[in-house]
Amino acid sequence: MQINRHYEDLTESYLFSTIAHKVSAFQQAHPEADIIRLGIGDVTRPHAPAVIRALHDAVDDQGRQETLHGYGPEQGYDFLKQAVQKYYGDRKIELEADEIFISDGAKSDLGNILDLFSSDNTVLVPDPVYPVYVDTNLMAGRKIVYVSATEDNGFLPLPDVRQHADIIYMCSPNNPTGAVYDRAGLTAWVNYANEQGAVILFDAAYECFISEPDLPRSIFEIEGAKTCSIEFCSFSKMAGFTGTRCGWTIVPKALAEGKLHAMWLRRQTTKFNGVPYIVQKAAAAVFTPEGMAEIQHTLDYYRENARVLSETLDELGIWYTGGKNSPYLWLKCPNGMDSWTFFDYLLEEAHVVGTPGEGFGANGKDFFRLTAFGDQERTREAAERLRCLLRK
Repeated sequence: MQINRHYEDLTESYLFSTIAHKVSAFQQAHPEADIIRLGIGDVTRPHAPAVIRALHDAVDDQGRQETLHGYGPEQGYDFLKQAVQKYYGDRKIELEADEIFISDGAKSDLGNILDLFSSDNTVLVPDPVYPVYVDTNLMAGRKIVYVSATEDNGFLPLPDVRQHADIIYMCSPNNPTGAVYDRAGLTAWVNYANEQGAVILFDAAYECFISEPDLPRSIFEIEGAKTCSIEFCSFSKMAGFTGTRCGWTIVPKALAEGKLHAMWLRRQTTKFNGVPYIVQKAAAAVFTPEGMAEIQHTLDYYRENARVLSETLDELGIWYTGGKNSPYLWLKCPNGMDSWTFFDYLLEEAHVVGTPGEGFGANGKDFFRLTAFGDQERTREAAERLRCLLRK
């Protein structure tokens, strides 16, 4: 037997385990401390009532012989695919229903899609970056090159025509930086990909937070994207499905003359049995008029948290990206601190927890991520603590 030696190239994911250890040790030493956590990227608000009703109804379906659903279509039930198709159609993006594949979340498919590509491909990722993009390619032994996202380019780097890539990872709104590409920026990447004969793997998991109408929420709003892009999206952030697990992937037939679409269909029907019926019924309820109104109420709740944090950073004169059109705020650590030093300072002096940017790549060393996924009262309290601490 031979094991996959490429796993030895992976570094230990120490970021959140280190955070947990530091917070636990501090809490043990200071049991009276009231710690507010603004580092988590998980949602905290409950599912929308329309989603809960659909879940209950679908469970009841499974209790009756005449409405029992066993194995479903691996690509997803038509009722959900058609709802996703209309969601895009309302934004003037035309998709065929069979170009939409229902998944158990964007994270899974961002890794699984790599089954379609040779390990000889060169992969381009930004730095800082969502670690899944890097680790899934290291597991397969692919060469990885980086495009530098920095304060100077607003953490929105543009392609360098001198740099070759076969697979390009993009995330907009970005995790961890909260930065959002405009149409000109995405157009530059689409043109570059088409010229290179490359494929953009576009992570749109946070598109629901974009409120400015001129900012693209899908790569397919850009002319030429269907010949070079695959889009991944999720119900996790738009509807709180982080624990319910459902998303979708769009593989256009215009991409690679339909070869990748056919290959992905073959892959899914071989390796995936589909998302449970009850989860897909709940997901479809998101797109009903009631569901859309209810999830917008929840998204506005998180947007208010982001506004409070943004306003605080503005008052303190701290540089940041995100906050508007994104649930994340990526701030420059004050007073020349690096991200772990600032983490310790914030925990010890204000009892507030965030995420050190260094955990997302070398370019994050001097930056820090805060999240708007929290309780509003606690977020306001954390903002006030930041004001008191950093005005000193």
